[in-house]
Amino acid sequence: MNIEQARFNMIEQQIRPWDVLDIDVLELLNVVKREDFVPAAYKNLAFIDTEIPLGGGESMFTPKLEARILQEVAVKKHENVLEIGTGSGYMAALLAHKARHVLSVEIQPQVKEQAEKTLAANGVTNVTVTLGDGAQGWSTGAPYDVIVISGALPVLPEAILQQVKVGGRILAIIGEAPIMSAHLITRTSDKAYDTRKVFETSVAQLQAVPPSHFQF
Repeated sequence: MNIEQARFNMIEQQIRPWDVLDIDVLELLNVVKREDFVPAAYKNLAFIDTEIPLGGGESMFTPKLEARILQEVAVKKHENVLEIGTGSGYMAALLAHKARHVLSVEIQPQVKEQAEKTLAANGVTNVTVTLGDGAQGWSTGAPYDVIVISGALPVLPEAILQQVKVGGRILAIIGEAPIMSAHLITRTSDKAYDTRKVFETSVAQLQAVPPSHFQF
């Protein structure tokens, strides 16, 4: 496989047609090598419009979804980002190239460990991967400038809304299969939020620790 040709085709045939036209985002897809974040068994699928399994029931978003999220949140160099759901580490790496620092929370220990190794191998030094359940966000380090949730939620918890700064943005995919929408939520004041539906999609639910059921 001609990797650079495959990458070019991915950008031109999948990503641009999905309204990703920001030059900085498109250039970043050439800088951060997606194939380095794909499990070895699936290297030949690195540039295909499909979700790639990561183990533990997790998978990578499609390339066009990753790129569109990156474009919508429009991270700036001085900003701190919270990512909920590290997965392969690829989204964290993309965000890190645009941000001051990324804190990424991953619930699966083996997925966290692999993501840390991959990020280090690719020279990404401004991402911290933390083991935990981020379904209610991550209060340590809050408030954040940007929050990206790499998995769907039935509803967006109030706790996550409270963890973003005024002027900050949250990208959340909300709903239940097969009907889900990605929303860009901007905090406009202490109590007010502006919500804009940016596209429709269907992805796996964010993994979370199930609630305890006590028997008396």
